[in-house]
Amino acid sequence: MKIRCNTHDLINGVNIVQKAVSSKTTMPILKGIMIKAASNKLTLTGNDLNIGIENHIDTEIEEEGAIVVSSKLFGEIIRKLPGDTVEIFVDDNNNVHINCNYSKFELVGQLPDEFPLLPEVDESNTISMNRELLKNMIRQTIFATATGDTRPILTGTLMKIEDGMISMVALDGYRLAIRMANIVGTDNNSAIIPAKTLSEVSKIISGIENSDDIKINISEKHIMFNFDDIKVVSRLLEGEFIKYSQMIPKEYKSKVVVNTNELLNSIERASLVAREGRNTSIKISIKDDFMNISSNVEIGSVNEDVKINLEGDDLIIGFNPKYLIDALKVIDSEEVILELSSSVSPCIIKPLDNENYIYLVSAVRIPKQ
Repeated sequence: MKIRCNTHDLINGVNIVQKAVSSKTTMPILKGIMIKAASNKLTLTGNDLNIGIENHIDTEIEEEGAIVVSSKLFGEIIRKLPGDTVEIFVDDNNNVHINCNYSKFELVGQLPDEFPLLPEVDESNTISMNRELLKNMIRQTIFATATGDTRPILTGTLMKIEDGMISMVALDGYRLAIRMANIVGTDNNSAIIPAKTLSEVSKIISGIENSDDIKINISEKHIMFNFDDIKVVSRLLEGEFIKYSQMIPKEYKSKVVVNTNELLNSIERASLVAREGRNTSIKISIKDDFMNISSNVEIGSVNEDVKINLEGDDLIIGFNPKYLIDALKVIDSEEVILELSSSVSPCIIKPLDNENYIYLVSAVRIPKQ
């Protein structure tokens, strides 16, 4: 293999596929990036068997071929090269030579025979989505997925396509986030996508200026995201997702409309004190035109009011402030609606001007004041 390509393009390509390279594996080949030169394209591939990413780069090919190189070392070298054009060639002993201006590197390569190919995904039913919409849907749900040693199914986000609507749903046992949007021309389908996959897809979208739609294909065990010259293929989580619709209260006794940033800032200030105590929850007292937010712990206390518009009953309720902060940070509406029923029932939070987002958070024991 012998090629010449733009250094900047190569750096971008390596940065993208490294998101799928395994750092903890018993298979040395998975710690590498496969580099393949064919048909005037340089294809870079990373694959940890759970997520695989492929990126195509326009390049000048003198001799076609393929090799696997250490992802970590190759990436570090490419990012430090001094020129705009880099030449890479592989000799008869599978050594990879990297030349740029007066810099010359030689790395030991591995034959690509044992490098796993990306799984094939049926492309007969393609979902086409605006990139920013997908990125926003991920942003507004992914934080509610479970982490650590918990039920595996909760470490993913449900993507559900039904009757012209696409939904993304995440829950961890304490809160539930649902983001919906209209979608055109696709069959009903669903998939439970690992949070790590969605996080990497969001990062890739953020790093690309092109505004073309992203194409999504779902098979029985895999999902594929296709945009520009990038392909991301991920395993899906197996099992039945929680029947989340049954968790959402149908009625409420108190409805609060409040400025999003004022509420967020007040809760963040209260959490500074709450987190220093044994009980990290905050107390919220709703009465008339104000919401009082307070926390009283061993080393201090906080107490402040936020102006609200209340319909219904007065209420005193406790929350983990982190769960409120996480949701309020991703709501773009100037005002939010809080729907509450009792001091022990979950609270529903919605943007005032958008019916496509629902957040549910469980109440907690009110700390002693």
